[in-house]
Formats: sequence, structure tokens, C-alpha cells
Amino acid sequence: MSDKVRSFSAGPLSVIGFIILIGLLILLIPLFILGIIGAAFIKLGFSWISALAVVLLMVFGSFVNIPMYRLRRDIIHVSRNDAPDQMADPYHSPCPVWDTRISLNFGGAVIPAGVSIYLLYRAILVMGPSLLITVCAGIIMVTAITFVSTRRATSAGIRVPLLIPGLTALLVSAMLSGGTGLTAAVTAFVSGTIGTLLGGNIANIFRISDLEISEVSIGGAGTFGAVFICCILPALIA
Repeated sequence: MSDKVRSFSAGPLSVIGFIILIGLLILLIPLFILGIIGAAFIKLGFSWISALAVVLLMVFGSFVNIPMYRLRRDIIHVSRNDAPDQMADPYHSPCPVWDTRISLNFGGAVIPAGVSIYLLYRAILVMGPSLLITVCAGIIMVTAITFVSTRRATSAGIRVPLLIPGLTALLVSAMLSGGTGLTAAVTAFVSGTIGTLLGGNIANIFRISDLEISEVSIGGAGTFGAVFICCILPALIA
């Protein structure tokens, strides 16, 4: 049986080449994704350098939260620690939360809002102030849909659905603008980003005191992904 067993040995150069190949794949895949995202911003009128700068600012800025306000609860619900349902609850916190800090995420709120204002300003200069009415109508619709679809869970926080705001922005912009093109893309971008922040976070601020969480980041965890999608999808109709 021993003569039927075949063995293969790889030299050190083959192992090094395989490691380099894996390293290149790990490096190139994120660059490829960034290239696709950058191309989406280029279709909206950005240069390649400015598009890359916006993408990187959003990605790395998502780790930066700017404290804005602090809500203090007057009453907390204290439950028995020996309750079996609480012991099995992964979100249950043994320490009651008295204060909830409201923060503004730099990459998920400040940058998208700033880009939205910039795009809207440039579009109004070219297409006229009537575009503002269309964009405001789109913001209202996306805000309403996002508010209804957002999930609020005790000890877990606010969770905005990943695709619903962006797809709603595309549908609303195509309907209000009468098709595709730069007008529809700008409408989708602005109404998607602003509508997600309004409907997903700001409209829920009056409810967060009952969620028993220590911090809510506008545009941060639970919302950043939806805002990011809203920045990319408009390129499909540009």
C-alpha cells in the first residue's frame, strides 16, 4: 500500500508566493470596493480625489462621535436580579441606566449632511429653486418610511433597516423627478441621507430615555450602514 501513497512538498518560495497572493487579495478587495463607491460619487459630479476623500472621511469618521446632549431619566424600572427570564436575556444590564448621551457621528451624520447640502446647492444653481420643493417632498416621504420601519429595542438601541431607506429614496426620486438623471440622483441622495437621519434617529430622540442605553449616536451604530447605502444607490439613476 505504501507505493500507492503520493506526497507533495512545496518549497519555501511556493509558500511565500501563496502568502503574498493572500495578502494581495486582502488588500485589493477593499480597494475594489472603495473604487466602486468612489465611482458612485463621481457620477454625482465629484472628482476622483474628492470622491475618495468623502468615502474615507465617512469610513474613518464613523468611529468619531461628537457629544451633543445628555438626557437624564427621572424614573428607572428596577427588577429582581434573580428573575430567570432576565438571566437568559443577553441584553439585560444589571446596572440601571440613568443618563443617555446623545452624540453626532462624524462619518454617518456630519459628512453625509454636508455633502447633501453641497449637492443640493450646486443642483439648484443649475436646475433652479424648484428642485428644492422636490427634494423636500422626498425627504418627508423617506423620513416617514424610515420612522415606521426603524426598530427600537430596550438595552439594544435604535436599529434602522439597511436597505429600506435607500430603496425608498430611489423610488421616491424617480417618481418625483419623472425618471432618471442627475436631478433624480441628487433628489435620491439628499432625501435618502437626510430622511434616514431624521426618521431613524432624530424622530426617535423622545423615545430613547426608555431604551435603557447609555449612548445614542445620530448616524452611528445602527444607522451608519443605511446612510452609507443612501450615498451609493443614487449613482444607479444618475
